[in-house]
Amino acid sequence: MPTILLVDNDPDILAAVGVTLECWGYRVCFSEDGKTALTKAGRTMPDLIVTDCTMPGMDGVDLCRQLRLYPALSAIPVIMVSGQAQADRVPPLWNAFFLKPINIGALKSTVASLLLSRPLRETLRPAYPDRAISRWQPISSLLIP
Repeated sequence: MPTILLVDNDPDILAAVGVTLECWGYRVCFSEDGKTALTKAGRTMPDLIVTDCTMPGMDGVDLCRQLRLYPALSAIPVIMVSGQAQADRVPPLWNAFFLKPINIGALKSTVASLLLSRPLRETLRPAYPDRAISRWQPISSLLIP
């Protein structure tokens, strides 16, 4: 089951979009700001991130910049959601952009498309879900056949 990290400072949007994603069969993790989302992304290694653009502290654009700095996180596709028109970014820091209110049908097809375009990391998830995957982490004897 793919994991989606949902980031927004509005609890009503978190609840509405979260329930929708769960009804579609996805596991959803929640975060109310970019800084917390970056930490959760490192710990849970989500398959997709859906983030609001405007948030206090670290906004969605800064979150995308920070994600691109870490090789393990840079491959995670990001859907940016905003109440304002998309700023011109060349190249864009996110894979898809939606204006609020979100068209649920378009969101569903975009989520499915982004998840299908890359292999799921179920086999790469750590044995301990609270810790991020690290190439320096010793191999557990449980993983050796």
